[in-house]
Amino acid sequence: MIRVEDVSKHFGGLKAVDHVSLEIAAGSITGLIGPNGAGKTTLFNTIAGLYTPTAGRVFLDDQDITGLKPHQLFSKGMLRTFQIAHEFSRLSVVENLMMVPAQQSGENLINAWFRRRQVAAEEDRITQRAWEVIDFLNMGHVANEIAGNLSGGQKKLLELGRTMMVDAKIVFLDEVGAGVNRTLLREIGDAIIKLNREKNYTFCMIEHDMDFIGRMCDPVICMAEGAVLAQGTAEEVKNNEEVIEAYLGRGLKNKETVA
Repeated sequence: MIRVEDVSKHFGGLKAVDHVSLEIAAGSITGLIGPNGAGKTTLFNTIAGLYTPTAGRVFLDDQDITGLKPHQLFSKGMLRTFQIAHEFSRLSVVENLMMVPAQQSGENLINAWFRRRQVAAEEDRITQRAWEVIDFLNMGHVANEIAGNLSGGQKKLLELGRTMMVDAKIVFLDEVGAGVNRTLLREIGDAIIKLNREKNYTFCMIEHDMDFIGRMCDPVICMAEGAVLAQGTAEEVKNNEEVIEAYLGRGLKNKETVA
């Protein structure tokens, strides 16, 4: 679904992403790991349109999307979440979900004045969809809670829910497990797997929790110093000597410390 061809992103003399080529298969849950400063989030931001690559091309379903802006990619079904949740903190959970669909009729002043039935009917459909998402994610107990009052894990679930309000093809998840307790992380993981298997969502996730990566992802791609270092199953990558060296600065002789 996603093909990255020889992509680089430089900030002055800093090569944050350096000649990266990779593919994300449709229907997969692909993991992206690497030590801090490896270039993972910069690569995400370049694929998702926040940055324009210094060199290289990005393709979605064989269509060149290099340089397109996030709102243009949104309309093509590419969505992303952030390590720090970006909720509308003063709106309720259900209102946050209802904000997602683009080009709603009520946003047009003429429609709001003269086509009220059309606007009301569309709002009813969006509201129904929002409650379906809430049920899917088992968030009914906080549906009317102000989003700013949610826990960190609940905010991550809400971000996942917002991707369900449109016809997403691929969702990029940036450290969905950061700051989330183990119980809620399992719920988030269950929801991702369910979306993947039942709704055919494709995911790519940055994550540092190797247990979570091992449960969720195949394949796993490891980056270091802006480049792809290794790719394979979670177990293969975890036991790759170059990966261990990148994380810990030691080889397989001491790999028993990696867990």
